[in-house]
Parts: sequence; structure tokens; C-alpha cells
Amino acid sequence: MPIRFLTETALLGALITITGAIKLPGLLPGTEFQLSAPLAVAICAAFGFKKYIIAGVLSSAVGLLLGTQTLFNVYVAMIFRLVVGGVLACGGTSWFAVLLAGPLGSAAARLSLALFLGQAAWPLLAAALPGMVYTAIAAWPLTQLLRRVRSQCERSVRHAFQR
Repeated sequence: MPIRFLTETALLGALITITGAIKLPGLLPGTEFQLSAPLAVAICAAFGFKKYIIAGVLSSAVGLLLGTQTLFNVYVAMIFRLVVGGVLACGGTSWFAVLLAGPLGSAAARLSLALFLGQAAWPLLAAALPGMVYTAIAAWPLTQLLRRVRSQCERSVRHAFQR
């Protein structure tokens, strides 16, 4: 693997890990919003599924090593990641697909959580609703930002090699 791929993937994994540790409180218990959700959608849209899933697995491994995540957290995160990747693979990276990917990933993660725990899904989905709205709103601007950063990096690399 090229060094650039490894470096970008490691940086994206670090971004997911750091933003995953930052949670904005909600009005009700259980409705907090994790900043990594819209960033993860944006990473998948801007860098592609392969880099996104590797960065996500790396982030989960770091979380397990640091003790900030459990296998249960990783299970839920992987459901989110796979659904986001599937939505963007099927729908492309248009603004509408990016808008839908995060909420659909969150809903699937909550539904799988309900099945795993043997609990009703509606309370889990209701608690996730504010975060789904935040993710839908923030994912597209973050995607545009990451695309611009990626484009600038590619141009600077090309310019450096031309010299």
C-alpha cells in the first residue's frame, strides 16, 4: 500500500476517534449527539468506502485499546458504518444520499441494538432522532469541506512532483 493511503487512512481514523469522544448533550437523557456521525458520512462520501471502513475499524481498535469502547460499541458502530457505506454505494454521493446516509445508519444501528437487547425499538429510535437531524444537517457541509481538502492536497502533491 502506498504511504499516502496509509497516512490518509490513519489521519481519518484519528479524526473519527477524536470526534467520537465528543458528545453534545441533548435535552433528555440518551439523546446526546456524537460528532463522529456526520464526519463519518462525509469521510465515506469524500474518500470512498474502502478508506472509510478501514479508518472506522482502526478507530474502533484504538477505542478498544484505550478502554473508551466495548465490543458492544464496536458492534453498533459497524452497523452504522456498513449502512452508511451501502447507502452511498447505492445512491452515489449526491447531497440527497449524503443527507439520508447518516440517519439511515443511525436507525439501523438502533434497530440492531433493540434486537440484540430484546427491547422495543421505538424508544431507542426516538432518543436518536435529534442526533439523526444533526447528522443530516452537518454531513453535507462536512463532505464539501473534506472534498475541498482532498482536492487541495492532490494539487499540492502534483505541484511538488512537477518541480
